[in-house]
Amino acid sequence: MIMIVDKMKKREPTAKRIDNKVDIQIGKWVKCDKCKEILYKETVRNNYSICPNCGAYFRMHINKRIESIIDEGTYKRFDFNIDTTNPLDLEDYPKKIKSLREKTGIQEAVGCGTGKINQEEVVICVMDSGFLMGSMGVVVGEKITYSVEKAIELNLPLIIFTVSGGARMQEGIISLMQMAKTTSAIAKLNKAGGLYISVLTDPTYGGVTASFASLADIILAEPGAMIGFAGQRVIEQTIGQTLPEGFQTAEFLLEHGFIDKIVERKKLKDTLYQLIQFHKIKGGSSK
Repeated sequence: MIMIVDKMKKREPTAKRIDNKVDIQIGKWVKCDKCKEILYKETVRNNYSICPNCGAYFRMHINKRIESIIDEGTYKRFDFNIDTTNPLDLEDYPKKIKSLREKTGIQEAVGCGTGKINQEEVVICVMDSGFLMGSMGVVVGEKITYSVEKAIELNLPLIIFTVSGGARMQEGIISLMQMAKTTSAIAKLNKAGGLYISVLTDPTYGGVTASFASLADIILAEPGAMIGFAGQRVIEQTIGQTLPEGFQTAEFLLEHGFIDKIVERKKLKDTLYQLIQFHKIKGGSSK
């Protein structure tokens, strides 16, 4: 009996503990910021990047978002012959861009192309928070503008999923010019009678909110998404007033008319399809 106990004591633990924390394999697990549960990444991915424990939303990679919205095998990415420049000649900026491309597997903070939603063809743009927090620089502005123009040319509905911290300050005033550029393109789409649906995800801030994200015919948002121009502290300091609790949440903005509907991630594809169908019935010009 003593020998058995000794053998049990000598067994190595299956997970090493460092500073009272379990040393878990890097890359296999993720922590939910809301419920603090440690979750297996693959389980989260298979659940639309939603925490199976508390229902909190994780941010989605471009590829995963397209997979959840666009019919399999129908997505065709626009072939852009443009690259990110360094107008302020910042030493670390090109290195950062190169590092992010290797890490995320994408070229810039937005991916654009055509695809089908339940056999309805659309032009779709998806922003990714993993690439400089979805900030809008020259390339992002050009890709969005090009996509809007293609929606007009092809007579297709336009859908843009936003997630952004705003304009990309590493590109200075040129990044701010993208607000006017994208806004002008959306105005042309509106004049042509095309359907534009904006889907705001967490977070959507700054120059993106102040331009194309807020100019859609229909504005949807995911539950709990934070949406605004500047942060609460900055606004309070500027206007000298205390702001309501949660005033930048999708739920508050729905109540006050800024967005049209909050849609759960699992229902987004069907909701978008229904809106496209409704637009066709009402005599919209999109196919």
